[in-house]
Amino acid sequence: MAKFAKWIGLGLGWAVGGPIGGILGLALGSMFDSGSTATGTSRERIYQSNTRRGDYAASLLVLVAAVMKADGRVMKSELDYVKNYFNTRFGYDTAQEAVVMLRDILKQEIPIREVTAQLNQRLDYSYRLEMVHFLYGIAAADAGISDSEMKLIRQIAGFMNITASDIDSLQAMFVSASDASYKILEIEPSATDEELKKAYRRMAMKYHPDKVAHLGEDFKKVAQEKFRKVKDAYDSIKKDRGIQ
Repeated sequence: MAKFAKWIGLGLGWAVGGPIGGILGLALGSMFDSGSTATGTSRERIYQSNTRRGDYAASLLVLVAAVMKADGRVMKSELDYVKNYFNTRFGYDTAQEAVVMLRDILKQEIPIREVTAQLNQRLDYSYRLEMVHFLYGIAAADAGISDSEMKLIRQIAGFMNITASDIDSLQAMFVSASDASYKILEIEPSATDEELKKAYRRMAMKYHPDKVAHLGEDFKKVAQEKFRKVKDAYDSIKKDRGIQ
């Protein structure tokens, strides 16, 4: 199999341009210059593809590299988390190649503001929200999110125009705190029972898998994870309050 050939089939379009394309240059260059099956026809498929799956996957690797470098160390648990994620959503071969590409990207400086500006132009809110969700997951993969990782993820989310309440909600899904369940539902502990019920209905609707069904099964699975955490948070508060 040609090196990175699976990424051609996955579909890359705008991600090979702009700052993201510059960062991916070494990996993509290896694919094009390997003297293998990356022919003119293959290149045409990359640049003319209408799918965003490849663009999303490649862009995510760039952000992942930035977060993995934030605390000055790259853990095997983090690499395994990335591999498992890509394996589940894009297949085994693509996952293997993703790790190889990630190792190249980790060697480079990543201009966060420029990268996120490109993502804002190309990806809708649902895609960007999933990216932030994954970044918290990768940071938590080594048994804890460091202050430097936390700061960087919040900075990335802010640059991608994720609302402060959504950032707090996603963070609470991975960081233990006495009020985590309330933060997941985007309410204060002082909220009334009626406000609690309304918050749950609102968040359940926001993260319901059917809301992102048009984006494909990959996003639907992630939505199911967030939907489950919202329900768990609601059930936890109800139990504490003695609500039936």
